[in-house]
Amino acid sequence: MQLIDTHVHINFDIFQSDLEAVRERWQAAGVVHLIHSCVEPSEFSGIQALAHRFPEVSYAVGLHPLDAEQWNDKTAEEIFSLARSDSKVVAIGETGLDFYKATNYEKQLIAFETQLEIAAELKLPVIIHCRDAVGELKDVLQKWKNIKGDSVRGVMHCWGGNPEETQWFLDLGFYISFSGTVTFKNAKQIQESATMVRSDRLLVETDCPFLAPVPKRGERRNEPAYVRYVAEQVAKLRGETLSDIASLTTRNACELFGLTL
Repeated sequence: MQLIDTHVHINFDIFQSDLEAVRERWQAAGVVHLIHSCVEPSEFSGIQALAHRFPEVSYAVGLHPLDAEQWNDKTAEEIFSLARSDSKVVAIGETGLDFYKATNYEKQLIAFETQLEIAAELKLPVIIHCRDAVGELKDVLQKWKNIKGDSVRGVMHCWGGNPEETQWFLDLGFYISFSGTVTFKNAKQIQESATMVRSDRLLVETDCPFLAPVPKRGERRNEPAYVRYVAEQVAKLRGETLSDIASLTTRNACELFGLTL
């Protein structure tokens, strides 16, 4: 059985003392590939080094919406240059909109739309973060789909929307990725969404070191090996086997990110 964790942050300091042991555990759990996301440009060199250290790690470059105040022309140039020059870059992001902790809509929108433009030009998918901004984000992506067609593609990561909202992004051609939140007892809306995502658009992730899934919830950090628990819960909700969910989510990740295992 093979699994792909489509969203990790193993560059964080909390992993540095035992990263090799963390790797041994993800390998033992059947995790054959990781997509390392990026929050802001100061991370670029460190994430790149990790991707070249571990053959099973690919990465994305981008600016998180909560870091949008850092956005400028140089940021765009850095994202474009690295994404074009390093074959281990398989996506742009994470980008998107977040109005839970910030209200700088215009700044976030500029950063987001520029990253969509970079992704379309380089024919790369986008990794999208969305929190308390689902309507606004849908409108932006609909506009871009009208302009760019199917060249704007990607994944709604760590998805927390209800089934109606989920369908909006499926209709726009996006993949939907579920994290440890799908295992939480009171996450009924997320669990309902997990049952209705079409099989060829389903992904799993940890978003580690955040959001450790049940039965590891409460631990000081999440890690890639725990993506198995996410896949197990998705399988249970959908009435499918873990093997089937592992197979189809691995296939979907390879399709979206252009991976060859």
